[in-house]
Amino acid sequence: FYKCNRIPISPSASSAPEMDSVAQKLQTKWKTGSQHRNYACKLVKALRHIRRSASAAPPYRAFRETADRTLAIAAKGRTRWSRAILRRAANLNITRKARMNHARARSSWSHKMIGLRRADTKKPMLHRRLQTLGRLVPGCRKLPLPAILDEASDYIAALEMQVKAMRAIAGLLSTAAVAEVDHPEPVSGPLRFNGE
Repeated sequence: FYKCNRIPISPSASSAPEMDSVAQKLQTKWKTGSQHRNYACKLVKALRHIRRSASAAPPYRAFRETADRTLAIAAKGRTRWSRAILRRAANLNITRKARMNHARARSSWSHKMIGLRRADTKKPMLHRRLQTLGRLVPGCRKLPLPAILDEASDYIAALEMQVKAMRAIAGLLSTAAVAEVDHPEPVSGPLRFNGE
């Protein structure tokens, strides 16, 4: 398909305005060329495994779960969000098998969530936004503000790298598909990260 050691990486774009030193260090980690290559190689291998295995999830969901799990593995479990994704992936099969047993409990759960949302509207705006941010970053619902900001900075930088890797893979697959129609021969090429 392609050789990982041949994946060229374009220079990263200039960083945004000054950030907290810890957050800036976390973001820089995801902008290195070696990190991009490492994630891209692992992602392609994982996607190949999806095609060979009979996954119970729809293709788009299996792709999303694989991309997130590979991103968490690339983080090496050093952040709370990556550990939360890995735990979720480990429990995914168990959750799917137990869905039928939880069907009856969904009604009461939905009423409970409506009550919680109404209670949230009575809290200060900053507190509500902090709770929203904590829900968006895996594993950060109950963290204090400084910890949530650090985790969110790292998670956003990791997602940006994930998007670039997916675009590069999609571009290579599109090129290979067009070339296969024109010339039915195996086509391979380097995976390029553009728009950085």
